Amino acid sequence: MNRLEAFAMVSAPGQPLEMIEVDVYGRSCRDYKYAPQSLRDLYQQNLSDKTFVVFEQERYSFLDIWAAASAFGSGLVKDYNIQKGDRVAICLRNYPEWIIAFEAITSVGAIVVAMNSLWQADEIYYGLQDSDCSLLIADQERCDLLSKTNLDPYPTLVVRGDNDGTLARWEDLQQRHKNASMPEVAVAVMDDVMILYTSGSTGRPKGVVSSNRAVISALLSWEIAIYTWLLTKGIPIEPPAEQPAALLAVPMFHVSGCHAVFLSAFRSQTKLVLTRKWDPTQAAALIEQEHITGFTAPAAMTADLTHHAKKGGHNLSSLVMVGGGGAARAPEQVRDIDVAFANAMPNTGWGMTETNAIGTAIAGEDYLERPGSSGLPAAVLDIRIANKEGHALPAGTQGEIQIRGTSMFRGYWNNPEATAAAHVDGWFKTGDLGYLDEEGYLFIVDRIKDMVIRGGENIGCGEVEAALLDHPQIREAAVYSVPDERLGEEVAATIFCDSQINEAELREFLAPRLAKFKIPRYIRQSNDSLPRIASGKIFKLQIRQDARTAILKE
Repeated sequence: MNRLEAFAMVSAPGQPLEMIEVDVYGRSCRDYKYAPQSLRDLYQQNLSDKTFVVFEQERYSFLDIWAAASAFGSGLVKDYNIQKGDRVAICLRNYPEWIIAFEAITSVGAIVVAMNSLWQADEIYYGLQDSDCSLLIADQERCDLLSKTNLDPYPTLVVRGDNDGTLARWEDLQQRHKNASMPEVAVAVMDDVMILYTSGSTGRPKGVVSSNRAVISALLSWEIAIYTWLLTKGIPIEPPAEQPAALLAVPMFHVSGCHAVFLSAFRSQTKLVLTRKWDPTQAAALIEQEHITGFTAPAAMTADLTHHAKKGGHNLSSLVMVGGGGAARAPEQVRDIDVAFANAMPNTGWGMTETNAIGTAIAGEDYLERPGSSGLPAAVLDIRIANKEGHALPAGTQGEIQIRGTSMFRGYWNNPEATAAAHVDGWFKTGDLGYLDEEGYLFIVDRIKDMVIRGGENIGCGEVEAALLDHPQIREAAVYSVPDERLGEEVAATIFCDSQINEAELREFLAPRLAKFKIPRYIRQSNDSLPRIASGKIFKLQIRQDARTAILKE
């Protein structure tokens, strides 16, 4: 059975994943007839006593998490007067409370703002103010970070805190509303449900707003892709003999952690094993101990695990899938995964925060045959390659990757100008350069956007340049990517100064202004003004090429 025949079978009328046309912001798009109408429906349709969340010595079933979320949702409404459409921020590590809070916020009709827990205090404060949040849910580390600033205090609920009583505690709210039911709130399929911040090529991050329908259509698109792939390989579609289990080591403020792992767990009844921070040795031990079947993470993390698997020491035979996303894999790593794990197949995909993580996907033999490809388009999305004038280009021709469909975001929060600038004739301009081959497989060549993707983290060069230019001695700054074997890319900067700057002092200057992962690893100082093109703009392409050559020689 070929791919088109398999897809027609699983999406046919009467099938669980039957596809229909729906209206999405005035445009006809493909969606799933029997999809849950909200994230709340998704949770409630998949309650069971199966293990859902494992964190260190703690274990919770799907029912346990829902009970805790119901108590928390009651507290949000009764203690904090959270109403439908209010924004509530989560900024903490991958604790069970992250999942509980997310379920509660989205179930009472509020909008969850999933904030980057690696941000510095002023970045967190920016996100809170930009989204006009009513409440911040943060762990002790984030609360300590905010307390050391001169910023105005923000309504905060501390998770796993050891504070002196100045902040309200998660545990106290849970106790006050123990055994409460989730408040009844009418939630519609097109209601806004979440805001995720994404680093743009210039300035501050933008809040990406998505609806219930957008998120859920993405989740079901992974399902239909898996079922289609199984049929093409002659593999029966049937429930697994044992409960699937996933290692959740990617932060849940990323769509790869939030959508591809956490939210995908409900319908598949997957057990999630959470980790506080990435450690490949600990990850291997957890895979063996918890019989992990799937691991999805950026290339840097899957490379670490593959290296550990080659060394041996842990039984990793339970793994059947090692997935990627967030950054491209080197073809060598694709083949390494196939060799290093006894039963696991490699897969990957390309997507964005604006697409709710989906875009294209590829797995197994298809991926091994095309290790440079990001795969075939998702069922609810259309992809085209366009030139600068916005005209579609034929197969094999490079241009900008543009995308539209059901899983797309509504827009950037309170930023209609940026939303309009990101679209052309209904197509979202991704800023990625690529081409589609004759079979429809996507190949990403480069980025048009001025951005570094470091281990799956999007870092806007403009933001880092702005921080550098805050230094009184720096007159010009250019920030760019350089290749890195483990992380894919690293941040580098070339600066022109009035006088030589001590690099250690400069890093100390940047520390309170930028998250640690955004601070350039390589800093080059120029004795002359940076080169410019005819328009007067800094000639970053030349600077990057010169720097890459020099760094490779070092």
